[in-house]
Amino acid sequence: MGAGTEPPEARGDAAEGSVYLDHNATTPLAPEAARAVRDALRQAWGNPSSCHPAGRKAKELIGSARESLARMVGARPEDIVFTSGGTEANNMVIHSACGHRRAAPGGTAGPPHAVTSSVEHDSVRLPLEQLAAESRAEVTFVPVSPRSGQAEVDDVLAAIRPTTCLVSIMLANNETGVIMPIAELSQRLRALNQRRAVEGLPRILLHTDAAQMIGKGHVDVQELGVDYLTIVGHKFYGPRIGALYVRGPGTTTPLHPMLFGGGQERGFRPGTENTPMIAGLGQAAELVSKNWEAYEAHMRDVRDYLEARLEASFGKQRIHFNSHFTGSKRLCNTSNFSILGPGLQGRRVLSHCKTLLGSVGAACHSEKGDRPSSVLLSCGIPYEVAQNALRLSVGRDTTRADVDQAVQDLVQAVAQLDQDQAL
Repeated sequence: MGAGTEPPEARGDAAEGSVYLDHNATTPLAPEAARAVRDALRQAWGNPSSCHPAGRKAKELIGSARESLARMVGARPEDIVFTSGGTEANNMVIHSACGHRRAAPGGTAGPPHAVTSSVEHDSVRLPLEQLAAESRAEVTFVPVSPRSGQAEVDDVLAAIRPTTCLVSIMLANNETGVIMPIAELSQRLRALNQRRAVEGLPRILLHTDAAQMIGKGHVDVQELGVDYLTIVGHKFYGPRIGALYVRGPGTTTPLHPMLFGGGQERGFRPGTENTPMIAGLGQAAELVSKNWEAYEAHMRDVRDYLEARLEASFGKQRIHFNSHFTGSKRLCNTSNFSILGPGLQGRRVLSHCKTLLGSVGAACHSEKGDRPSSVLLSCGIPYEVAQNALRLSVGRDTTRADVDQAVQDLVQAVAQLDQDQAL
C-alpha cells in the first residue's frame, strides 16, 4: 500500500464499487477518530474513577474530549454530559423537563405540557406519546407549514399553555433537510418567559436535537439560545455515542438521571465511562470545529451538482424536489426527490440500483414498506409523489464522479422499471 493511502475501512467504503449517499443515516468513522479510539483502547484502559496513573490518564482523556465537544457547540465543558447516543439524550431531556414540572411545589394545576413538531425523530415523539398515554404529560404536535417545511414560530407559540414546560424542535430535519428557526423561537420564548415569571407560571425550557446539523453547518448554543441540545457522534464521522448540552445542568436547567449507580458524569449519567468511544467523539468534534466551513461548502457543491444531474438526466417534468421550500434554508448535503411515474416507488427504484446506496427516508423507518414518509406527507407532499421519494445525502468525501455514477445507476434502474411497467 502506497504512502498516504488509507485502507478501504478507513475511507469508509461500504462495498467495493458502490456509491454511499446515505450520510444522514450514518457516517463512516473518520480515520482520525478511529485512531483516537484505538489509542485509548491501548493506552487509556484504566477506570476513570481510579486514583492511580492509569485511571488519571483515562480521566484526562475524557476531560479533553468534553472540552472538544464544548468548543464545537460554543458551550462550557461543564455543560456537556456524555450519553450512549441521541435517543438517550432526547429521553433525558423530556423526562427531566416533565419530571421537574411535576415535582415543582404549587404552580398551575394539571400535568406538564410539551410542544413539539409533527416531523420530529421517534426518540422525541415516542417518549412524549408514552408519557401522554400514561397521563403523566400532555403533548401538542405542531404541524409544519407546507409552504416552508418548518415548524413556524407563531404556530409553536400558539400551542403554549399555562402548564407548558418544554418546547422540543429539531434543528434540521433528517428527511427534507429543512433547518428550523430555533434562534428566533428562543428569542420569542425568552420574552414570553419573562411575562410568565410575573404571572407565577413555570419557565418553558427549549430543546433542539442537533443530530443532523452538526458537521454540516454552524452550531452555537449561545446564538441558538437553547437550554438543551442533543449531539450524536455517528452523524459527524464519530463513534456511536452521544452527548447532551445542558445550560447549567441541575442548577440553571433541570437534569434528572434516568439511571442510578456509581455517580459518574456528576450523577446525571452514571456508569463507568466508555473512554475509547468518548476519545473518538472528542476527535470527531475537533475535526468539525476546524473544518466545518470547508465541509459545508464541499457538500453543498456536490449536492447542487447532484440535483442538476438529476434534472438533466430525467427532465425537469419528471423530477420533483421534495426538499425545496420557499424561504427555508436546508442542510448542505441533503436532497429529497421523487422520480415521477407509475411503479417507481422509492424502495423499488433502490432495489433495482446496482451500486447506489441510498434511502427512502429515516433509517429507523426502513421496515415500513411502500408507505410514504409521514414527514413528507406532513410537509404537504402529495401521497403519490411522496411514495416515490428518495433521500440522498452526500458526505465529506463524495465526489462529482460519485454523483455521475449514482445518477447513471438511477437511470438504468428507472429504465428497467419503466420497461416492466410497459409489459
